[in-house]
Amino acid sequence: MRIGLITGSGNHALPGIEAEGTRTVKTPFGTVELTEGVFAGVQVAQLSRHGAGHARLSSAVNHRANVWALREVGVGAVIGLTACGAVDADLELGSLVIFDDLHFLSNRLPDGTLCTYFDKPGDPQRGHWVLHGGPFSQELVSLLTTAALDAGLDFQSGGVYGHVDGPRFNTPVEIAALAACGVAAVSQTGGPETVLCGELELPFALVGFITDHANGVIAGEPTPVQTLLALIERSGEVFSRLLREALPAVAAAPTPPSAAGTLIRLGAPEHER
Repeated sequence: MRIGLITGSGNHALPGIEAEGTRTVKTPFGTVELTEGVFAGVQVAQLSRHGAGHARLSSAVNHRANVWALREVGVGAVIGLTACGAVDADLELGSLVIFDDLHFLSNRLPDGTLCTYFDKPGDPQRGHWVLHGGPFSQELVSLLTTAALDAGLDFQSGGVYGHVDGPRFNTPVEIAALAACGVAAVSQTGGPETVLCGELELPFALVGFITDHANGVIAGEPTPVQTLLALIERSGEVFSRLLREALPAVAAAPTPPSAAGTLIRLGAPEHER
């Protein structure tokens, strides 16, 4: 099985990938460049959200093209990696969170349009993504949890990912509102990736690396920007340790991981629903 990796800040070139070359994929939503290669003996297609030099802020990421491109090159599962701000004060800087739920009420892409592939009336693939059991592949979450244990990493299995639009960071009252909803950590890209993988029925899991405590979480002790930047630089090493354990386990699983939820295609013949 080929596995898709979506990498973010500080991880344009994820340590550990034996790159075989880049591939340009044309999609209905734009052109995407992927790095194809091998990681821990597993074929991967890596997509850098922001590009070299962090060329694209979160508000300029073309999520629909990115996820479509991964589907086009035949990945059987996708793992998203993201630097996060902790909303839960108990999360330690430099630790991981393997998310199991999502807070993304706006359900919008960076340009303000709805986050969906189903924007054309009469599209035979149109439908509703029904989220019983959560928005992430339960098999991938389980395999990543075991991998984090085997790698000896500091991590939390389970937690609500909060998507915030950016590119600015959030105010204390905004973070407090997210905390009241049970959000564990926030970043600015994971929401659309989760939803769009769901609509394409791609198994998806999201892992966060805690680079700072979000605004107001630790009273009177904001995380210094220098610490945040240093941790972003360190995140690639930690993500790579996780993936060295996780990817072979995903590829060797007796049955492929399943996508989260159920897609109900309205108007499609019964056998296609």
